[in-house]
Amino acid sequence: MEWFSEGDYWLSRLVFQRALAAVYLIAFLTAALQFRALIGERGMLPVPAFVRRVPMRRAPSLFQLRYSDRLFARCAWTGCLLSAALVAGAADRLPLAVAMAWWAVLWALYLSIVNVGQTWYGFGWESLLLETGFLAVFLGNERTAPPVIVLWLMRWVLFRVEFGAGMIKLRGDRCWRDLTCLYYHHETQPMPGPLSWYFHHLPKLFHRVEVAANHVTQLLVPVLLFTPQPIASVAAATIVLTQLWLVLSGNFSWLNWLTIALALSAVDGSLIAGPPALPAPPLWYEIVVIAVGALLIALSHRPARNLFSRRQSMNRSYDPFHLVNAYGAFGTVGRVRHELVIEGTDDTVLHQGSVWREYAFKGKPGDVRRLPRQFAPYHLRLDWMMWFAALSPAYAGSWFGPLVERLLDGDRDTLRLLGRNPFPAAPPAYVRARLYRYRYTTWRERRDTGAWWHRTPVREFLRPTRLL
Repeated sequence: MEWFSEGDYWLSRLVFQRALAAVYLIAFLTAALQFRALIGERGMLPVPAFVRRVPMRRAPSLFQLRYSDRLFARCAWTGCLLSAALVAGAADRLPLAVAMAWWAVLWALYLSIVNVGQTWYGFGWESLLLETGFLAVFLGNERTAPPVIVLWLMRWVLFRVEFGAGMIKLRGDRCWRDLTCLYYHHETQPMPGPLSWYFHHLPKLFHRVEVAANHVTQLLVPVLLFTPQPIASVAAATIVLTQLWLVLSGNFSWLNWLTIALALSAVDGSLIAGPPALPAPPLWYEIVVIAVGALLIALSHRPARNLFSRRQSMNRSYDPFHLVNAYGAFGTVGRVRHELVIEGTDDTVLHQGSVWREYAFKGKPGDVRRLPRQFAPYHLRLDWMMWFAALSPAYAGSWFGPLVERLLDGDRDTLRLLGRNPFPAAPPAYVRARLYRYRYTTWRERRDTGAWWHRTPVREFLRPTRLL
């Protein structure tokens, strides 16, 4: 068996590495700009309190040894700089061992962040970035032929992402089986994008075709990744096109872009450009690659079994290092969209005529006349969790109270996470939260009112609250 491919994937490997480095850059930038309000020393879910109750073996992280906001910021910004340098191709100008160490540092830094990120970092694309990032450590650089075993493991990751999502849907909501889920999804998805309103208003027949095509792309096409070329390249290209469609229709952080990067690694790059003459890989490198490959294959039995389990888990890590994981999303699609609206008032004594002013968020729906914006691959963590909180108060149990306290205190780091602060001079006396039902306006309503959404109040979520 040949452990290294001289030609077919040399270019594909380089494209993948730069794409992965770009995703790392976005991930570290997101962490650097948001951590103080979310998990900082004075954050809603502080890291120091977390590491006091969770041991290193359950959440390995540099911050288990010492934490300060300054140290976290240095780690996050260091991750940004290292990622940007990799995008520019810095690793290809370094000795192989140094390039591998560079990728390993990125992985260790981001693992340290995810493992203390708690609720804010509980998304499937965090584990996907870590699993993919760990494999990237052993991919080599421009001076070495890409290891075949690592390339196949990357296809195995991509297979689990796509096939796992397809199986979750097939076993889940009935609307995936009767092809009607996209009657609702574009309206009820966590973070609509600027084109989502238009996607929602496509003909229902088109939506049914979309769902059928989704089943083909997620249940059949991933199997073809393990077939000979050029069939595998066609399968990878099909996945890329599907992911670009999802990019246009919503905001799913870097999930789609990382999936695209994984798919590109399966394309036969020799059709575009051949590799230069490459030396034989060092023996130590061959041994490390084979050992790591054997380890990951051994660890893969649990996510493999999960794919075919009647109680299939989604977005689950099987080890604290996120080396192998289960993926999947939208097993259930909501038929109705609820949104939490947070308001404040200056009145120290509440009365019927009290004026309540609404806090605006950067990404989630609020003002009915505001067109949803494109933020992905950047991840608005608070906005996403507000969507979950609107689904059930259980999702808001740990962080919503601290959020309200910080709004009442006028905390600058928290206010930076919002789109608009209606109390620029001084914090409000009271804050409350109300649950609304949101739906897209019709074409006629949009023309007559200029609004993208129509909303109606449902109930009180948090009664007026003040600082004691």
